[in-house]
Amino acid sequence: MRTPLVRFGVDGPAKIWLKLENLQPIGSFKLRGSGNAIATTPKEALARGVYTASAGNMAQGLAWHARRLGIPCTVVVPDNAPQTKIAAVERLGASVVRLPFADWWRVIETHHHPGIDAMFIHPVSDPAVIAGNATVGLEIFEDLPEVDTILVGYGGGALSSGIAAALRALKPGTKVYACEVSTAAPFAASLAAGHPVAVDYVPSFIDGIGGRTMLEEMWPLASKLLAGSIVVTPSETAAALRLVVERNHVVAEGAGAVPVAAALSGKAGAGTIACVVSGGNIDAAKLAAILTGEV
Repeated sequence: MRTPLVRFGVDGPAKIWLKLENLQPIGSFKLRGSGNAIATTPKEALARGVYTASAGNMAQGLAWHARRLGIPCTVVVPDNAPQTKIAAVERLGASVVRLPFADWWRVIETHHHPGIDAMFIHPVSDPAVIAGNATVGLEIFEDLPEVDTILVGYGGGALSSGIAAALRALKPGTKVYACEVSTAAPFAASLAAGHPVAVDYVPSFIDGIGGRTMLEEMWPLASKLLAGSIVVTPSETAAALRLVVERNHVVAEGAGAVPVAAALSGKAGAGTIACVVSGGNIDAAKLAAILTGEV
């Protein structure tokens, strides 16, 4: 669906707007890329079903479309994936395969998991997925043509690169920044080094973005299209999440609140800023804790 773009109800260092992708039917932007990937795949290739490797939101997107089309769907998830997202995938009728994080990441890198005979749709580097994600940028430009800066959480780079590609064509002067959390910011470290590098990874409630390293296959695209990376802390993210709930009555997951935290930090500058609230799938217990002042 076309999601709303609303003004953030906080006086900050800029005019801040929120692109509410958390209002998609699955609570995440991932419905766009997964849908475009399926739509551009020949029907005969879909006969055996589809599968992906995802911590939750891409899994839900693919499962939603697979159920709509009546084809089998399997998702490979890391063992630290939130139960809220796993339960949602299972409600959509997909089969779930749990793996240790390192083994799951290997599926991301190799585009394959032994024993699954289906069409693999990569959650990040598939060109059709990136193109589907780019529609977020098209909508922001149509609703807010004066936008100066767009802030996007950086997980694998498919959303931020897709949006940046769209804006490069429509309004080249608009800057698109990746936003990362300090406990897992491989893109910022890679930009500083000039090539992909590994970083220390500390798990947090911000589970939809971040990792130990970025995908090398995404480096040429992301490093060319994105203006840089803005890094915020889990505490800043929790505070931003609380403000989004209190002022705009919207629930964001950690990854969706990171761009808001980046905008509030002032690191993205002044002017007109659009923050992509990428998803709203957060465990109720974590949300309750954050709303009472915890991180």
